[in-house]
Amino acid sequence: MTVVDRESWPRKERYEFFAGLAWPFWSVTFPVDVTGLHRWCRRRGVSFYYAMVHAVTQAMDGVEAFHYKDREGSIIRHDTLVPSFTDLRPGSEDFYIVTMEAGADMEAFCRKARAASRTQKEFLPQGLWPEDQLIYFTSLPWLPITALSNERDLTPWDSIPRASWGKYMPDGDGREMLSLSLELNHRLLDGIHVGQFYEKLNGILEAL
Repeated sequence: MTVVDRESWPRKERYEFFAGLAWPFWSVTFPVDVTGLHRWCRRRGVSFYYAMVHAVTQAMDGVEAFHYKDREGSIIRHDTLVPSFTDLRPGSEDFYIVTMEAGADMEAFCRKARAASRTQKEFLPQGLWPEDQLIYFTSLPWLPITALSNERDLTPWDSIPRASWGKYMPDGDGREMLSLSLELNHRLLDGIHVGQFYEKLNGILEAL
């Protein structure tokens, strides 16, 4: 973690503009082609959900702006981001939250995530990372979504991205499409950064 000098930070003016808002959050939902990811998961026998968590984490990690965080007016930069994702055990309706480093290997992450999820006893174990280093994930795999919002405290410096999606659906041309929803803080992230994230994510998925 690095503390950033706000006075020399290139984003200073934009940060201060949005810091004047009581609710600086914004959201966007867009389609993602997950055909290749779904096939990759079937070939390897791993969870599509865990693989998508890894892909989104790697894509955010690949965009510099996602590393900057607001701690009540102090700006810091984390070297890496850590996924924190909801999960369900088979046959249960009681979700819990698993938090673990992503690492570079998607298949290894999927297998470790499954093992960690199956053995976790607590709803939300005390984490090893500061909260603003996390990415919050959730999924509604039972239905397609067009948008989704998450609960949060009324703290305008909340710098944790929320990533959500629903059921992937065929598009009629042999592709499987997923609506991915992001909730972000405008103090730190603009539309161009989501565009960079989108390019990174598509690059990861197309390489599988």
